[in-house]
Amino acid sequence: MSKFFKKLKLLLLIVGTSIILGACEDKNENNPRRTLDPNEKVNTWIKDVMDEVYLWLESMRQPVALTSEPELYFESLLNRPTDRFSVIYPDYQELINQLQGVSLEAGYEILLARESETNNNIVAFVTYVKKGSPAEQAGVKRGDRIERINGERLTFDSYIRLLGNRSENHSITFFRYNNEAAAFQAQPAVSLTVTEIAEDPNFLDTIYQVNNEKIGYVVYHFFAPGTDNRYDNRMDQIFAEFQTEGIDHLILDFRYNGGGFVSSAINLASLIAPNVTSNDVFSKRLFNSFLMQFENFQNVETKFRSKSENLGSQLQGNRIYILTSRRTASASELIINGLKPYMDVVIIGDITTGKNVGSVPIEDEDDPDNKYGLLPIIFKDADKNGQSEFSEGFLPNIQGVELRNQNRLLPFGDTDELLLKLALDRIKGVQQAGARLKTFDIEIIGSSFENKAHYGKMVDMDPSIKTILKRKNQ
Repeated sequence: MSKFFKKLKLLLLIVGTSIILGACEDKNENNPRRTLDPNEKVNTWIKDVMDEVYLWLESMRQPVALTSEPELYFESLLNRPTDRFSVIYPDYQELINQLQGVSLEAGYEILLARESETNNNIVAFVTYVKKGSPAEQAGVKRGDRIERINGERLTFDSYIRLLGNRSENHSITFFRYNNEAAAFQAQPAVSLTVTEIAEDPNFLDTIYQVNNEKIGYVVYHFFAPGTDNRYDNRMDQIFAEFQTEGIDHLILDFRYNGGGFVSSAINLASLIAPNVTSNDVFSKRLFNSFLMQFENFQNVETKFRSKSENLGSQLQGNRIYILTSRRTASASELIINGLKPYMDVVIIGDITTGKNVGSVPIEDEDDPDNKYGLLPIIFKDADKNGQSEFSEGFLPNIQGVELRNQNRLLPFGDTDELLLKLALDRIKGVQQAGARLKTFDIEIIGSSFENKAHYGKMVDMDPSIKTILKRKNQ
């Protein structure tokens, strides 16, 4: 039942009983109303929201007690395991900040792997270091192999607890690969402070010249417009430079891109798809059975933007190369799916996460004491032809897996780095690129990316959706 009907029913009840309540006022002076438990207020709001917007409305589960902790109450409603991504945050504003890449940390991301099948040791490989962060200032680099945090060895028994220390000031003991010795060598331990970092997702852009052809390369870590759209504007500048330089090929590196804002995905796709305008469909959107009763939630389409920096028409073979891993998710997959009807998308790396559904951040605008923020799954996206079957992930055209096919992480932009080399080989016409890759006995068991607010998220901040929801409930 929508809030509109609930409010109407409540209004009728109040009018119908006002005379009785007035007559009994003196008798009830010694029977004050029960004070509503704070959790009940929050959980009632959660249930009202989910009853209207949750994509799997018919499969929503019976909740636990209304007095339960809101995190537990919200979790009890979800259609697990189908729904892998709905989440609740204790603070809405903190959620928004994290989605924009603002967080308290030392500034380095990691992949976790077993050291060997013969012991319980865990090693953490640094995947990248954020610019201007304490980690960068301390000299930490991509490819460094961390074995100890605060002097204690990472093992199966300790690594979860020790990784929790990364949110506070901590020290790391690590090894760095020495090319001359062809081995990892111990480095002096470093102490790292944590600070608030506003991460720019535009990590690297460069141009290579191979066989008289120019290849543009962009490393993009998550989708966020930034304050005053500064991150989207920077991406526009990158493509304007590529356009001016006359690049013939484009490589997008999404290997660590777990998603983010739909608006930034549309912006990037609009720079790539050939000759698209604001009249062309990027994606189509489906909502639950309740919302689909309303006209504003029927036949919803997102359109490309007309961008003067678009360079799609100059790409050879109408083709783009996208580097992926199992951490490539959500808005990254939306880009892949949305571009496929318009051009040849060559995927190089590992199978992607598989997330074709999205969220809208929701706060309780009527109760300032309720700080919680919700990110429930409320829509499913498809391409312009209605194709949306990538919930199991996109399979690569050329497979290559970091640490499994190359036992160390080379710097981004190094032409010998595994995934970039596979893409360059494909562009150069190397036959069976990746067919003879080495395989190393390294088992990846996790990463720091899964803990990021934007990981696995396809977030729409379009105010029209919230306006429609609010208007419908008045």
